[in-house]
Amino acid sequence: MSRYRRYDGGDPLAPPVDLREALDAIGEDVMAGTSPERALRELLRQGTRSRVGLDELARRVAERRRELLAKHQLGGTLDEVRRLLDDAVLAERKQLARDLDDDARFAEMRIENLPPSTASAVSELADYPWRSSDAREKYEQIKDLLGRELLDQRFAGMKQALENATDEDREQVEAMLRDLTDLLAAHARGDDTTAQFERFMAEHGDFFPEDPQSVEELIDSLAARAAAAQRMLASMTPEQRAELAQLSAQAFGSPGLMDQLSQLDDLLRGLRPGEDWDGSERFSGEQGLGLGDGTGVLQDVAQLDALSEQLSQANPGARMDDVDLDALARQLGDEAAVDARALAELEKALRDSGYLTRATDGTLRLSPRAMRELGRSLLRDVAGRLSNRQGARDVRTAGAAGEASGATRPWEFGDTEPWDVTRTMTNALTRTAAEGSGDGIRLDIRDVEVVETEARTRAAVALLVDTSFSMAMDGRWVPMKRTALALHQLVSSRFRGDHLELIGFGRHAEVMQIEELTGLDAMWEKGTNLHHALLLANRHFRRHPHEQPVLLIVTDGEPTSHLEPGGEVFFDYPPHPRTIALAVRELDAAARLGAQTTFFRLGEDPGLARFVDSMAKRAGGRVVAPELGDLGAAVVGSYLGSRSPGSEYGSSYRDLFGGRGFWAG
Repeated sequence: MSRYRRYDGGDPLAPPVDLREALDAIGEDVMAGTSPERALRELLRQGTRSRVGLDELARRVAERRRELLAKHQLGGTLDEVRRLLDDAVLAERKQLARDLDDDARFAEMRIENLPPSTASAVSELADYPWRSSDAREKYEQIKDLLGRELLDQRFAGMKQALENATDEDREQVEAMLRDLTDLLAAHARGDDTTAQFERFMAEHGDFFPEDPQSVEELIDSLAARAAAAQRMLASMTPEQRAELAQLSAQAFGSPGLMDQLSQLDDLLRGLRPGEDWDGSERFSGEQGLGLGDGTGVLQDVAQLDALSEQLSQANPGARMDDVDLDALARQLGDEAAVDARALAELEKALRDSGYLTRATDGTLRLSPRAMRELGRSLLRDVAGRLSNRQGARDVRTAGAAGEASGATRPWEFGDTEPWDVTRTMTNALTRTAAEGSGDGIRLDIRDVEVVETEARTRAAVALLVDTSFSMAMDGRWVPMKRTALALHQLVSSRFRGDHLELIGFGRHAEVMQIEELTGLDAMWEKGTNLHHALLLANRHFRRHPHEQPVLLIVTDGEPTSHLEPGGEVFFDYPPHPRTIALAVRELDAAARLGAQTTFFRLGEDPGLARFVDSMAKRAGGRVVAPELGDLGAAVVGSYLGSRSPGSEYGSSYRDLFGGRGFWAG
């Protein structure tokens, strides 16, 4: 059975949300020290390549709000009353000029001495015996206009609906107001008003085109409109408010209407105290607004304010689902609602995909799955950089050319290992039989299995990354983490037999899991403890005596701290001779274990360059001085060359890195 729903806008052929793009953006911020929750908020604020973000939508909302206030002014009703009054007085004067009786002269004196205030003049003429039928009609239009405007303030569309209304129409309005007041009063007392509401809507539903389904919905609609009416009054000048208050008594020629509306406002204020009943706005335009239209504009302003708050996502626990898409479409157009809906779908997809997990303390964290996906993305970037260099090959094939292990595994995107045809066809036959298809055997990508291979040599790899304050201060923090994540992904996916240990060293050193390293906040303590890091690396090599040791050191500073025999950290700058000696001693120990050593020197410090050159020469290793953008490619390429000494990564190192690296020994 097919189900249909209203088309909600946007490009029907647009691809689904790009989780990979979103995860890359979040991962970059997380590695820079931002929490995943804040990184997600930042992504939603900035948007994606295909959709604008919350900041842009909020800017448009603010611009729309400014336009409304700059375009209008609130004296429209008073201006219209003044025009009708002037027309009535002029017509009456013409008639009096033709009449020659004494009463006409007395009437002329009364007309000539009308007070300058529009409201006072209208009140003064309430009992005036008009001689001109045209003047009488204009005056009746004033009373009719005031009544319709006052009702339009509380019930949108009343001004048009009651145009040319009869006495019977006005009686229906009065009956509706009485029944509505009774309904709201009963609800305020806590009575069960379900049946009363149904009777009210059956009798007066034509006055409410929005078709509320419950008394609560009815109150919500009425309170929002009434609060906007109060804000409009507060936005007027004191003179305008005084004029309007005096004129209100003339609405429909009866002061009873204003009393009913005031009672209704009091009930609504008590039922919905959370509405903004006391606010005001400053209008600076020239286009006059009547009471109803002005209230509508104030409702728009209130809706824009609510949208601004929703788009800010500032409240704890705020979600994109909080954004009122219908209101956004009404204020900014359908395309804005489509953009917001896409962001909401992106947020939901990220939360539901398993990329973000909730820790025991309630904070969001990148899941292991997210770390693997980030690693794949970074490795693809590294592969692109390596494949663009002379003599390089695709990193995805690294480790494939080795001895078959006898095991198979399901094919994954990017695999280049040979298929196991027997296992693949068996899977296809089993699946086809289970599905009961009568069309013969059909091969599906899910059936494919590849032969696992093992590299002929295994390696114990120690990646030592500098986590001192200078790495963060000089913008090297994120490239360092990206490098570690790319290498971790390569080893865990292509060289499963190798053992990688990640060691961060600042004032002291510690072994880190990849999740710890990528989520590590910048450390602002001074100290570069290469001695401690090498101690941990040599311990790793000794735990794997039958594997090729590979030592990779990323640093931007000379050693300035070391570990004392008692475990205390010693720090001194410039580097103390004992600190240098202890670091050299551990480097010699690594060389005796057969470690193939590469230093990755970041920065242009001459002292660091001299130290690294001498250390690399002593260990029989090499030095690479990559640009920050090439750090990942440099480390991955060095790893591949170190574990396969005869490969092009070892023999064509200059070509591989385009001359950025240089040999130190």
